[in-house]
Amino acid sequence: MNKPLVSLLALAAAALAFTVPPAPKPLFDGKTTAGWHTYLKKDASGWSVENGTLTTNGKGGDLVTDAEYGDFDLEFEFKVQPKGNSGVIYKVIESPELDQPYKSGPEYQVIDDKGYEWKVNGQVQKLSTRQLTGASYDILAPNDLAAVKPAGEWNTGRIVVKNNHVEHYLNGKKVVSYDYGSPAWKELVAQSKFAQWKYAEPHAKGRIALQGHGDVAWYRNLRIQEL
Repeated sequence: MNKPLVSLLALAAAALAFTVPPAPKPLFDGKTTAGWHTYLKKDASGWSVENGTLTTNGKGGDLVTDAEYGDFDLEFEFKVQPKGNSGVIYKVIESPELDQPYKSGPEYQVIDDKGYEWKVNGQVQKLSTRQLTGASYDILAPNDLAAVKPAGEWNTGRIVVKNNHVEHYLNGKKVVSYDYGSPAWKELVAQSKFAQWKYAEPHAKGRIALQGHGDVAWYRNLRIQEL
């Protein structure tokens, strides 16, 4: 083999090695809370491992990754109790000035679409489409309201963040797509409860959080690929 061809092949191999992202890795080992801690705490209080799942009764706060992530492809399975509420929040800035992860990062909504309700001044409230499973919570509704399985059953979620383009998947269906930090996104945020929070300031990376919202929730098979 001649030297120019060898050099060309070597350069091609080097370029390929440089551009191929790392292989997916587990975010949860199925046995311990290693790699996670409760928001603004040092340990994973309020969360436990049960039959290969990360679970909470929702009373102990949100669980966040020790590491921060920028561009990534995250897959996970989840279920909530009937009338339950949870979520997966990303780009979380952990700071004592922010008492909750949702004040800094977008949320992939996890909820009992049919059964969840609450009262305001004695009046029962129902979810809007922007509050249903797979939504970018309070910002964008999922485009397929039939993609979710009922509370108590396992669903598969996926969040892809690449060059500020974000996609939410629910049971294999792409249900949300948006450009983080774009003028269109900023307009939607300006009309939401997040308008005056750190959420409204686009940032490159952050932690990933599993939300404890006062209800029992389970997560398993969490795998992430950094892009």
